Amino acid sequence: MITAKQVRDLIMANPFKPFRIHLSDGSHYDVTNRDMAVVERNTVDVGVNLDPDGIAEGLVRCAILHIVKLADLEASVQR
Repeated sequence: MITAKQVRDLIMANPFKPFRIHLSDGSHYDVTNRDMAVVERNTVDVGVNLDPDGIAEGLVRCAILHIVKLADLEASVQR
């Protein structure tokens, strides 16, 4: 089971490494910099559809209960 602390630890890692959040419905969201995600007790808000300046068009709220895997983004993209 993924916890809020595990997600927060990935976001705060130094150096930061981009990662992918995989959800139970098969969807996934990429976190390419630490400013793209906000961890709350039961959810993670992820910025999506970044413009060239890195500003998100919107947010997707991911219930931590439905996060099934956190993966290094480079490894996820290669699959």
